[in-house]
Amino acid sequence: MIAQLFTAQNPDRVRALILSNTAHIIGPPQMWHERIAAVRANGIESLADAVMQRWFSPGYRRDFPTELRGWRNMLVRTPVEGYVGTGAAIAAEDLTEPTRRIRKPALCIAGTEDGSTPPALMRELHALIDGARFELIEGAGHLPCVETPATVADLIATFMKESGIV
Repeated sequence: MIAQLFTAQNPDRVRALILSNTAHIIGPPQMWHERIAAVRANGIESLADAVMQRWFSPGYRRDFPTELRGWRNMLVRTPVEGYVGTGAAIAAEDLTEPTRRIRKPALCIAGTEDGSTPPALMRELHALIDGARFELIEGAGHLPCVETPATVADLIATFMKESGIV
């Protein structure tokens, strides 16, 4: 979301844009307010299992339990105020109009198993950027760079070559 807004506000400072598993609007504000209240009342631990379900595909959760525990540990060690601040910022943002103003080459990446920013939401974002390219990574969750790093790297390298960045 930061990259979208930065690009819309500073088009002369951006040559191309890669948006992976994000959106112009992420959930209704009430959802974020409920998560914030839960974290304030019960800590991040209270949401951790649900977050892992949304972030990682069933295959990754099954096949990489040690790595999943590491990601979960990273999440629960996040300072409460950091999570609260991030949630409040996401709840307050609707980047529909700024994203429509983006006139740069853009690659929009989605994972088929993303429970946080599902493919349909990424397709909505993609549709806002004239000429953007959309890539769907089969079997990947919210963090395809973790689950399918070679695929993501190949998509980025191809996009950069096609966009004249490299």
